Amino acid sequence: MSEIFSPIEHWRTADEVIQQMETLVLEGVLRPGDRLPGERDLARQFEVSRPILRAALKALEAAGLLATRPGGGTYVADVIGQVFSPPVAEIIITNRKAVTDYLEYRREVEAIAADLAARRATAEDRALLDRIVERMKLAHEEKDLRREAEIDLEFHNTIVECAHNIVLLHTLRACYRLLSDGVFQHRQRAFELPGARETLLEQHLAIHAAVAAGDPEAARRAATDHIAYVERAMVDVERTGDWQRVSRMRLKQRMAADAR
Repeated sequence: MSEIFSPIEHWRTADEVIQQMETLVLEGVLRPGDRLPGERDLARQFEVSRPILRAALKALEAAGLLATRPGGGTYVADVIGQVFSPPVAEIIITNRKAVTDYLEYRREVEAIAADLAARRATAEDRALLDRIVERMKLAHEEKDLRREAEIDLEFHNTIVECAHNIVLLHTLRACYRLLSDGVFQHRQRAFELPGARETLLEQHLAIHAAVAAGDPEAARRAATDHIAYVERAMVDVERTGDWQRVSRMRLKQRMAADAR
């Protein structure tokens, strides 16, 4: 991890270390699962004594922002909230209206995020997006559907980071959690629809181009078009699944009849 921690000024207390770490988590600089530098290196970056650093890390761990893992190391804890409790998330899987409402919410909120990203993205933000898009293109060329889905999610997370709005950041991260947890398992199947991979790549590139050009209107339109397409693709996946289910039952029934 590069040196993202700033020297502590003024009184060099544990409270100041805690405040800086909390801000880095809140602003999305530190993500869940990120490993912190070792104690000596971290103390050097903060320019505090190791006892002060230990007190700060202990307080942050008690607050649930940091966690230690077997084998050593301190990591940013899983601080992404859940939109729904696990029992409700399980129900959502089989509820068509919930899936529709989820995508409707994403369509509206991601349009806002893309708009703000086009207005606020820094040179560093754009450089990070460039790297993600290059990886996205590579996964597409290699026809790695699993990797494409992972980078898809990373791309959308990064767009909302570029919006530089803390509430949007954590709201959409929690929303995307349903995808990373596999709640919408048939989302992966959307990549298998004819022409879907190509269309999705083009739409991501359109969002990226609009943000890179600083064009809020184009960014908003591209984000809206993208989710609208995903909505249609999810419907097609569901319909195809229904057709396959009926076809299997027909085949099974005909084979049973022929055997009698």
